[in-house]
Amino acid sequence: MTRGEYKVPQGKLVAAEVEVAEGRLSRVEISGDFFLEPDEALEAIDAALTGLTQDATVAQMTELVEAAAADAHMIGFTPQSVAIAVRRALGRASGWSDHTFEVVHPRALPPIMNLALDQVLLEEVAAGRRGPTLRLWEWDSSCVVIGSFQSLRNEVDMEAADELGVQVVRRISGGGAMFMESGNAISYSLYVPGSLVDGLSFEQSYAFLDDWVLGALTEMGVDAHYVPLNDIASPTGKIGGAAQKRLANGTVLHHATLSYDIDAAKMLQVLRIGREKLSDKGTKSANKRVDPMRRQTGMSRAAIIESMKNHFRARYDTVDGLLKPEELARAEQLVTEKFATAQWLERVP
Repeated sequence: MTRGEYKVPQGKLVAAEVEVAEGRLSRVEISGDFFLEPDEALEAIDAALTGLTQDATVAQMTELVEAAAADAHMIGFTPQSVAIAVRRALGRASGWSDHTFEVVHPRALPPIMNLALDQVLLEEVAAGRRGPTLRLWEWDSSCVVIGSFQSLRNEVDMEAADELGVQVVRRISGGGAMFMESGNAISYSLYVPGSLVDGLSFEQSYAFLDDWVLGALTEMGVDAHYVPLNDIASPTGKIGGAAQKRLANGTVLHHATLSYDIDAAKMLQVLRIGREKLSDKGTKSANKRVDPMRRQTGMSRAAIIESMKNHFRARYDTVDGLLKPEELARAEQLVTEKFATAQWLERVP
């Protein structure tokens, strides 16, 4: 029998042991630390999945489990989580433990180079020239990063940005604008194969790929939780937000920025949307909307990043890595040909 596991974010572990004969599931055994009433529902779930083709999708298996457990109480897990565990047992999906992640933390780079590297490393993982990777960002100047589909003029006061020396750049993922200063933010990118999020909706994949961050924050004494669609928050305010980009073959870029500190006055000068949201509340409200990690932890930014990296290393199989010369060269090329051009920045005027 082959085995697959899936840990439900903020929930329980589901394990599936599967045997295949002549292209079909000849034996299925589901187990885990979840709660299920009545007991007989587990046998019904196993029976519902037995006989399925080994190419059955998560959606197909989920529907069968839902029907088998229609009158049962499933606590800490879901029909979909059972289906994902089975897909992993069949080798159609992968878990964190199936991969070795390269942890990359390069020197400070211009903000626009960090954005170009996101495209380069995503494409490298998709092509199989690089394994799954966690990259921590360092940048050498202040910037506003707008989402791929945002209107430049509606989001940013370009005159104020120029006066304050804040570079404005556009990323390849969707989502909202971020005001980032090198000493006041913590950013990271995950580049993973589509198999890691197989069966998860876009919305579910955000919580799944950010689960390790919640663990790292908890170790630092931060009471953090996930807020759909893409926010990480504490009881007193937002800590950070994430965004994603996926290629046609399913490879995922998942990147997030966490607030270490905040210069709300400068942010409101540059971001129009922030100004509008807070127009009746002022700078004090901007500080309340974001709950920086500096206040919550009392730790330096560098110490927080090291703690995050150590948590990731303890949780998953990792090796320390570097950016390859050819990756940096390709990123520089993309800066010139794409990210630094008016055509890209003003793609949505």
